[in-house]
Amino acid sequence: MLNAILLQAQGGAGAQGSGWTSILMIVALIAIFYFFMIRPQSKKQKEIKKFRDAMQKGDKVTTAGGIHGKIREIKNDVIVLQIDDNVKITIDKAMVYPSASDAVESGADIKNTNA
Repeated sequence: MLNAILLQAQGGAGAQGSGWTSILMIVALIAIFYFFMIRPQSKKQKEIKKFRDAMQKGDKVTTAGGIHGKIREIKNDVIVLQIDDNVKITIDKAMVYPSASDAVESGADIKNTNA
């Protein structure tokens, strides 16, 4: 009988402690999501924005659709991209990414895997 009373008393104190443990686990889970998912994504978005702001005539780029070309003209948020001789297209600036070959040459792919 005494053991049952002691176990119940410990169970009540343990339930109070488990509330703090649950809150601590939720905070830890949010921190893990931030450091492994949210922070790297925002860092990558900043790098892409920095690239788009620094684009110049003659840069080799890749569109979101996978078209490779060279920038011929930049007007506000529109880019004229030369794909081949006498073949030019007009695309939105937000749909342009650095060329895959340029990323390899600059070591961007190595930096992203180590980040």
